[in-house]
Amino acid sequence: MESNGSSNKLRVAIVHPDLGIGGAERLIVDAAVELVKHGHHVHVFTSHHDKNRCFEETLSGAFPVTIYGSFLPRHIFYRLHAIFAYLRCIFVAICMLFMWPSFDVILVDQVSAVIPILKLKKSTKVVFYCHFPDLLLAQHTTLLRKVYRKPIDLVEELTTGMADLILVNSKFTASTFARTFKNLSTRGIQPAVLYPAVSVEQFDRPLSSKLDFLSINRFERKKNIGLAISAFAKLYNAKEWLQVSNLSDASLTIVGGYDGRLRENVEYLAELKDLAEKEGVSQRVTFITSCSTAERNTLLSHCLCVIYTPMDEHFGIVPLEAMAAYKPVIACNSGGPVETIKNGVTGFLCDPTPLAFSNAMAQLIDDPRRADTMGIEAQEHVSRSFSTKIFGKQLDRYLVDVSRPKED
Repeated sequence: MESNGSSNKLRVAIVHPDLGIGGAERLIVDAAVELVKHGHHVHVFTSHHDKNRCFEETLSGAFPVTIYGSFLPRHIFYRLHAIFAYLRCIFVAICMLFMWPSFDVILVDQVSAVIPILKLKKSTKVVFYCHFPDLLLAQHTTLLRKVYRKPIDLVEELTTGMADLILVNSKFTASTFARTFKNLSTRGIQPAVLYPAVSVEQFDRPLSSKLDFLSINRFERKKNIGLAISAFAKLYNAKEWLQVSNLSDASLTIVGGYDGRLRENVEYLAELKDLAEKEGVSQRVTFITSCSTAERNTLLSHCLCVIYTPMDEHFGIVPLEAMAAYKPVIACNSGGPVETIKNGVTGFLCDPTPLAFSNAMAQLIDDPRRADTMGIEAQEHVSRSFSTKIFGKQLDRYLVDVSRPKED
């Protein structure tokens, strides 16, 4: 493959816990693909890779994927998820240490506990990509949970600080990192921002659109998907007084990464279906679990806009994918979307309430041509600032720089 990067060709390993489908996985796959394009030798290591539930690039052969520790449990009776995630990644790191020659750079994300193991090979530099501090994502609601999480949280901060370079996915995460890991901040350890990206080339300009609102997210409660249902219900049930002639044609499609092994996925999908029933819009709401990239792109092509409901999301890859597909995005006015969506230009940033979201939805369904205009602006915005090509150049520079020997 022809290289478009620097002359420094590196042996790069990437360590990721579970190579499934999600924003973190999308970033890791994009990192591997772009580093290969820049001429580096890339090898991905993981503890789980389901070929029926993964991004197509992991099957293409552009880079090898090696699995260690898939036999280890993910939990015990839906308990101790964090401990077993750590154990599985540590097992991957140990296998890498003893079964593979040294790499120039190892890119790690999500589980920082593997960093001290990987750094046992002195010639290897370790880069940690912090999507968001895990201790803020975990529940500390009971005394038992607090006791359980305390050593895990301490290990997270200690081992994160051992990386040769720390990257984060947004300015929002960088500020949260500083407030959360105060000891690291005191030591002058500051992460650099590397925005995730989207391949704009995969999306063609839509030929036609339906009056369909589209939500794309994993079926997890923190994704707040119920907001999309409640907002759609408020919009649809307002047809008696809202002066929108085509409102009766409106629909909502909810697409989500779904894993039947995860109790929360199963429970939350059932909760959302119950909510649609209670709101009186079940006949207008369609649920799709775990579709392929091609199927997702088709849904994006035909929707009116994308509804993105998580609050304080540390970044959010879905808004980028939507805008790259010429679709405006309605999202919460917090977290990463504030850095990616231009309010009133490429979408709407709203308070996280059904009323605020439904008002934004009404503006687009009342004037679909405005959705088209905003979609064009959105695609141009992503192409300028969030393309995988830009992401690849920045990541290449970070890895080449960190791999250089420090001058005395």
